[in-house]
Amino acid sequence: MKSSLLSILLVQLLVINNSILAQSLPTSFAYVLQADALAKTKAEAVAKLAACGRDWIVLDASFSTEEPWTTADLSAIRAGRAGRKVIAYLSIGEAENYRAYWQSTWSTTPPAFLLGENPEWKGNFRVKYWQADWQKFILADVDKIMAAGFDGVYLDIVDGFETFEQNGNDFIDDRLNPETKQSYRRDMVDWVKAVAAHARKTNPAALVIPQNGTQLLAHADFLSAVDAVGVEDLFTNGDKLQKAADTKYRLETLAPMSAAHKPVLDVEYPKRTERQARAREQAAQHGFVWIVTDRQLKTLGESGK
Repeated sequence: MKSSLLSILLVQLLVINNSILAQSLPTSFAYVLQADALAKTKAEAVAKLAACGRDWIVLDASFSTEEPWTTADLSAIRAGRAGRKVIAYLSIGEAENYRAYWQSTWSTTPPAFLLGENPEWKGNFRVKYWQADWQKFILADVDKIMAAGFDGVYLDIVDGFETFEQNGNDFIDDRLNPETKQSYRRDMVDWVKAVAAHARKTNPAALVIPQNGTQLLAHADFLSAVDAVGVEDLFTNGDKLQKAADTKYRLETLAPMSAAHKPVLDVEYPKRTERQARAREQAAQHGFVWIVTDRQLKTLGESGK
């Protein structure tokens, strides 16, 4: 009798836990990095974001270069939907010359961690992300983000290791970093884990969401450290269909997320209606949370699961 009662209680507890987990997972999200283009004033942006109906909202850490989000702003945005999370964007694999940490002397006398400018994004510079001097700047920004009241961090350029694996037109998987004597991928895993641990010193429940670099999910400690993962251009590449081989490969790297029942946030940028429909359908078929939006991330776009 006692054994039967215990079994019933365990089943009920499992159902409750699964229900709580399901309620905490997002079915939609917003991804807005230029909120000053979304609305003319910060107050208007807060109102729009609060009313947008999305479960999770990814924002730049500031409304504009002159105006950071305040704790009151974030509370107002969060209050627009039960269980909503507001997450701060943070590039950890490139330096951006429009950020507060950027020093004017770096243009002529760059620090050891700073490398060349990204030809595709003006003002963004490759970095040796494993070096302590670079990491100090980013961890200081993590402190500011968590102090402002964000629910976590959305980490960009996690795939920065790929530029160091490139060998002409080819890539060398798990290429050794001569500075650290381990692979560039392992260096990025350790870096993301360090950011996660730092954020969770302030808020143990802080969400940590890397974008791209899904090869790192093969590392068990990376998978356990993250709460979700963002991917761009999974099914489309602008108004073109993504190459089938590329989609297949990335889906394979995402398999550990699905097995762990952790959300995949799929960000697609097509403008044509038929391509938007395809992106939505493909993402939904795989159980991913999708958003179709503009590549400059100035709008709310359209999102669902």
